[in-house]
Amino acid sequence: MSLLLEGKRAFVSGGTRGIGAAICEVFAREGADIAFNYHSRDDLAEEVKAKIESYGRRTLAYKVSVTDRFGMKHIAREILDAWGAINVLVNNAAVNKPDNFATTTDKSWDWVVDTNVNSLFAVTKPFYKQMIRERGGSILNITSVGAIRSLPTSVHYATSKAAMIGFTKCLSREASNFGITVNAIAAGIFDTDLGNTLPERLLQMHDFWVSKGRLGKPQELAEFAAFMVSDRNSFMNGEVVIVDGGAVT
Repeated sequence: MSLLLEGKRAFVSGGTRGIGAAICEVFAREGADIAFNYHSRDDLAEEVKAKIESYGRRTLAYKVSVTDRFGMKHIAREILDAWGAINVLVNNAAVNKPDNFATTTDKSWDWVVDTNVNSLFAVTKPFYKQMIRERGGSILNITSVGAIRSLPTSVHYATSKAAMIGFTKCLSREASNFGITVNAIAAGIFDTDLGNTLPERLLQMHDFWVSKGRLGKPQELAEFAAFMVSDRNSFMNGEVVIVDGGAVT
């Protein structure tokens, strides 16, 4: 059987850490060329590029913020010139901060909402326009179970991830007119830098809360993500699939 993503060209936001890095590696293993952006760590970017290239795939890395609309437009044009249109987009980049709502500062609220919500517009639009011209493509948004369930996570984070669900649902309807699918994964707690920003009391409860009895591994989500954006997943659109280790609801 052919690779899941053979011949695909993917862009992954926040590709150097945790789930983003795992998605880059698994997608490359499944046959896709991978471009990604990152915020600060040049050393991690080089590590991810090396893993992608170890599978014989092409890679491009960009040190550009996901909130930089001009920068993202420039990246999209540069990738188009180098490879052709992107046909898989993963909106993965996100931040969190362990705040209580009563003491959340304006700066903290704006930082989380700007990074997690406004980036959806900055990153998606230039690649979405390429997909429209190509009459096809797949967009996958990485949201959180914190957007769905009443969990002891930060209000600004849960709000931003709930916005991503609305973005997924509404865009999927519009995008279907052009042969483009838009879906999301609502991730549980994974063993990543972001996951470990959650309150200690929540992390302590986690092993009892989920039937798997442990944190998720980034590669486990990446394996499912590869199927979701592949041509084999041909009849799913506008869905939010929970991958959380079997949490009690």
